[in-house]
Amino acid sequence: MKISGFTFLRNASKLYYPVKESILSILDIVDEFVVAVGAGDADDNTIKLLENIGSEKIKIIQTIWDTEKYPRGMEHAHQTDIAKDACSGDWVFYLQGDEVIHEKDHLAILETCQKYLNRPEVEGFLFRYLHFYGDYDHYFRDHCWYRFEIRIVRNLPEIHSFESAQSFRRIPNFDGVSYREKEGTFKLKVVKIDADIYHYGWVRPPKLMLKKRKYFSTTHRGANFVKEEYKKYGENYDYGRMDRTTPFKGTHPAVMAEKIKELDWKEQLRYSGPITINRPPMKHERLKYRLLVDFENKILGGRQIGGYKNYILIDV
Repeated sequence: MKISGFTFLRNASKLYYPVKESILSILDIVDEFVVAVGAGDADDNTIKLLENIGSEKIKIIQTIWDTEKYPRGMEHAHQTDIAKDACSGDWVFYLQGDEVIHEKDHLAILETCQKYLNRPEVEGFLFRYLHFYGDYDHYFRDHCWYRFEIRIVRNLPEIHSFESAQSFRRIPNFDGVSYREKEGTFKLKVVKIDADIYHYGWVRPPKLMLKKRKYFSTTHRGANFVKEEYKKYGENYDYGRMDRTTPFKGTHPAVMAEKIKELDWKEQLRYSGPITINRPPMKHERLKYRLLVDFENKILGGRQIGGYKNYILIDV
């Protein structure tokens, strides 16, 4: 059995992505790790960062982004496909640049991949998610944040990244462009894996969090939207009321130890005052969703009502 890791990156070093930590978190359990690196800004050194990891397993593909051909975030999916297509494993393990695996889950991942290697009805594996927010001591895992997502799939040419690269679908006769087209596509049949994705996409210094949001919005909505939308945001991203998050009591992946020590913006986090300052409320901050989450947690024991599920969970 062979497992390939893969991801896509652009301006990752200057935007505080834990790229090194992400790759190292599974480097021991994959046979190769393919990275599609888009040409970034002059002050970004993502390629140098990757080279400094010093592993022969890492294979870098340098690319040019085209957000006119792939608008609304579809360039993310296109770049993901570029990296996936260069993988040679039986299974391909996708980690975005802000996602990390805990070493405690390595054995479960390897055993599950081996168990279903010759079970073609299983097209991929579903991971639990912990979405850290503001710092490394608080997270979300409720209705407003995806609780599960596909991160390992079979290395089949019909399986493609989907929409803005959050997940995957089987797309026969794919035209190479229409990553948001649902017609003629098929959700993957997956089983749950006993492992977590530690998602650190919302843990950055407030100034860099705002810069990252602008970059993300540009690839999804365009530069003109960003120019108008972010006028009121000021210089720093406001994380809102941290007392509305869930305290984290577990341990982080060992590879995150140095990154966690770097955190120096605690004093900029708020535990009282307005819900938000100088920005629109996020989904988890809106009253109707706060009430819904409270109902799901207290009355339904954490079971969700509805929610986005881009997969078919099977029992085999």
